[in-house]
Amino acid sequence: MVSTSVLCLWTIFCLHMCCFVNTGIAQNSREVILLDSKAQQTELEWISSPPSGWEEISGLDENYTPIRTYQVCQVMEPNQNNWLRTNWIEKGDAQRIFVELKFTLRDCNSLPGVVGTCKETFNLYYQETDTEVGRNIRESQYVKIDTIAADESFTQGDLGERKMKLNTEVRIIGPLSRRGFYLAFQDVGACIALVSVKVYYKKCWSIIENLATFPDTVTGSEFSSLVEVEGTCVSDAEEEADNSPKMHCSAEGEWLVPIGKCICKAGFHQKGDACEREYCCYYILIFILTSSLPQTFRNV
Repeated sequence: MVSTSVLCLWTIFCLHMCCFVNTGIAQNSREVILLDSKAQQTELEWISSPPSGWEEISGLDENYTPIRTYQVCQVMEPNQNNWLRTNWIEKGDAQRIFVELKFTLRDCNSLPGVVGTCKETFNLYYQETDTEVGRNIRESQYVKIDTIAADESFTQGDLGERKMKLNTEVRIIGPLSRRGFYLAFQDVGACIALVSVKVYYKKCWSIIENLATFPDTVTGSEFSSLVEVEGTCVSDAEEEADNSPKMHCSAEGEWLVPIGKCICKAGFHQKGDACEREYCCYYILIFILTSSLPQTFRNV
């Protein structure tokens, strides 16, 4: 029989090793981060129910920077129901939220004496609210997002050979209508180390296209959404007749389908993303006028 404390030590060891060798995914410039547990070095203080379930521990990332993570490894007893809930997350203008999870999970077949009690999945939930609701977790108020399974699970042999098995899963929730939400993780008897949780939404950042400025725009609520945005002509430009500038912000935070444009006003010409005064005509006029003056005046 394998003790729970030994299982926890295996999980912690794997957590430290995978943090040393995995550099993670670079943040996409279209992402607006609402929560990044890996960026917080102080205690996360999420709610664990029961308190003997999920445990907050310290780890190190690839730069030897302290990070806070959660683990649970209650595989010896059947019928586990361990919940972990984040703090309240205010969503701003977002309607469609991305949740990125990085975690390690122990292969049940590598654990002697736990046949029938050990699981290799956990569940992800959310609850929408307009304000914080206190520390009690009422399971019936949460909506299930998905059952999360590992692409790769680790064994005792992997630990001995220093092989890393860090999993990354992304899920989407929405459309959301309230001011904020909670995320919750339900363990039903697995040996898991939740290395990081990142929550974000996507937006199209402001650009200048066809001499029109398009502001920051949050993406739509559906994967196929295209948000139409009207542009504003830059200084010294005006809309082309019956052809006002428009762009469409895609669900992935990309500007698509430009329609219409602005043109420079009379006396100006386009230079890059701006309109510049046509000084050449001005100087020619001055030359003509001055050259026609008597020599005496030109020498003044």
